[in-house]
Amino acid sequence: MKAGVVYAKNDIRYDEIEKPAVRPGTVLIKVKYTGICGSDVPRVNGDACHFFPNVLGHEFSGVVEEIGEGVTSVQPGDRVAGVPLVPCMACEDCQRGDYSLCKHYSFIGSRQFGSFAEYVVVPEKNAVKFSEDVSFEKGAFFEPATVALHGLERTGYKGGHTVAILGGGTIGLMTMQWARIFGASQVVVFDIVNERLELAVRLGADTGVNTGEEDFMEKVSALTGGRGFDYVYETAGNTVTMRLAFQLAANKAGVCFIGTPTKELTFTVDEWENINRKEFRLTGSWMSYSAPFPGHEWELVAHYFATGELKFDDSFIYKKIPLSQIASAFEMFKTPGAVKGKILIDSEQ
Repeated sequence: MKAGVVYAKNDIRYDEIEKPAVRPGTVLIKVKYTGICGSDVPRVNGDACHFFPNVLGHEFSGVVEEIGEGVTSVQPGDRVAGVPLVPCMACEDCQRGDYSLCKHYSFIGSRQFGSFAEYVVVPEKNAVKFSEDVSFEKGAFFEPATVALHGLERTGYKGGHTVAILGGGTIGLMTMQWARIFGASQVVVFDIVNERLELAVRLGADTGVNTGEEDFMEKVSALTGGRGFDYVYETAGNTVTMRLAFQLAANKAGVCFIGTPTKELTFTVDEWENINRKEFRLTGSWMSYSAPFPGHEWELVAHYFATGELKFDDSFIYKKIPLSQIASAFEMFKTPGAVKGKILIDSEQ
């Protein structure tokens, strides 16, 4: 089969490799689309790849082509989204159902061959069925949509409260929609790009606030009556918005950092004192799994994409690029700000 194979830093090639064979308990998937994740970029353009040669890709959709002995939950012809985590299932964290925290895990598309290819083999539980009402493009967004939902729930989220979303990217807009689906009384998205704020409103946010404007905190005060937000979700991994989360939190708020930081982060004494004075709860979020594996996060994405309540906008996709041109996709990431949305790799072209 054809695949995008990483041979070294800055060296990903469209090459021919052996098609994987189905084994007992596994499923062979004919890949349709794979999204390039931010974590894939340093594995190609940097030094983060675990081994060479390697086939990356973990945000994918496709069709079941063949099932191994003992597989019962999916059948050939089923439309599926790929679940990339392969937990050990034996450690203390896995026994608690905290699969994201497993220290002995494998991961499809980084620690074992992934979906930048025509075919990929995954364990049975790593293939989540979705209906004909869900496009294969949406199928490639299951993983980021589950990340957003998992992050929302890390605060013990309950409806009927006010929510701030920091960052209007894909994860931020998905988190915003989950907050709305599960009953937020008010959802406000913060970003520095007006087009992203306009999209947020179209997808269900009450309003958007441009943090590049000098008076934006006055708008926040007006929106919340000066009390701040009951839940604050940082989704950009930006040092500015991570500090801002402390400002926006109401007394006794729940604050979650979903975004992954890329730079050192410090807080002033006054900024840090917000935790003491407001007594808010700060937590992080990592991946998107719960018991029974892979978790209700994946079931709910399949359901709400099918009903249309979890909305998908074409602007989530920046470009679709054939697998044969995968090297050109990673070249785009070398120009800061050039990629404005998700790049989908089309394995059928």
